[in-house]
Amino acid sequence: MKIIPIMMSGLFLCSSVTEVYALPEDFPAQLPADIPATSYITGVNDNHSVTFRLFAPQAKEVKVFTGATAESIRSHTMIKKPGGVWEFTTPVLAPNLYEYFFSVDGFRTIDTGSPMAKPQRQVNTSLVLVPGSILDTRAVPHGDLNMLTYHSQVLNTERSVYVWAPPGYEAMKQALPVLYYYHGFGDTILSAIEQGRIPQIMDNLYAEKKVKPMLVVIPDTEALVPETFIASERGKVFHPQNAVVEDQELMQDIIPLIAKRYHVRDDAKGRAIAGLSQGGYQALVSGIGHLEKFAWIGTFSGVTTTRSPNKAVAARFEHPEQMNHQLQNFTIAVGENDSVTGNDIRGLVSKLKQKGIHYRYQMYPGLGHEMDVWRPAYIEFVQHIF
Repeated sequence: MKIIPIMMSGLFLCSSVTEVYALPEDFPAQLPADIPATSYITGVNDNHSVTFRLFAPQAKEVKVFTGATAESIRSHTMIKKPGGVWEFTTPVLAPNLYEYFFSVDGFRTIDTGSPMAKPQRQVNTSLVLVPGSILDTRAVPHGDLNMLTYHSQVLNTERSVYVWAPPGYEAMKQALPVLYYYHGFGDTILSAIEQGRIPQIMDNLYAEKKVKPMLVVIPDTEALVPETFIASERGKVFHPQNAVVEDQELMQDIIPLIAKRYHVRDDAKGRAIAGLSQGGYQALVSGIGHLEKFAWIGTFSGVTTTRSPNKAVAARFEHPEQMNHQLQNFTIAVGENDSVTGNDIRGLVSKLKQKGIHYRYQMYPGLGHEMDVWRPAYIEFVQHIF
């Protein structure tokens, strides 16, 4: 007879009930079962302050770090409460989605008591939502969020995209326009969903009749193949080979996939592309590089093709009249204090002025390379396309 250990009340009991195994002596302390979860997990208070909590009874020092950029990150010393729970309460916060992480005796960790982790390749940050903004899940008609898995002929591997479709899209007779939206470096495809809050934003804007019926397609911005990794040069060039491969995947795999699965438009005015940070670079490479396919381009804190040259984009810049005729909306957004790509954006704007190419520019005062730029920039952009 095979004996299967079963966990019950801190002991391992065997199905034969003939043997009982105690936990190892160095097993970490556990919370008593009768303690309510609200007393040891992070929570938003009624006044919109946040109490950060972490159960770490053997720790000597615990801090919580809040903020999203090198300029905005702040550390806060937490107080150890009876029972081993550490706490820190913020002042009242504006409605928003905030980033944070803990330091436990110098070890960086996510909030293990929260399901909201920032979607990253290497997860080290958690999220907490203070309600009261367009980022909330409201009682409105909800669109469908579908994940499509496909075989990429370009990459010779299985890949996925997310697709937001408006409520009732299956009954719509007209072909829908499509926005392709790329996330940033180091994040995963879920970043635009869980941290960017694309489903909530689109549901809420659509319910308010502020956006046209459309699909929002979210591909993975990183090809994740060896030839696209050039980390030693990342400060000089921004993964240009990744953008080339991603562009091929978009044209050869993703756009045909969406056309096969959904009733969509096939003209340039029915297709938009946008992205943030590395995704903003991708939007420039694919959008301007295939000007005949896109009439709407948004780059939010993107690295420009000045730092990471792209021949197709450079060639388009030499024909400003064609760009001005083709593009219905060319939006550029950046935080005032962006130390990562701020110089790139200034260089791009200077070149566009020099060439006489039309664009819309939005600078977000006091902000850096962060979601507090990219979410509002997306909200603004998506209301001015199609």
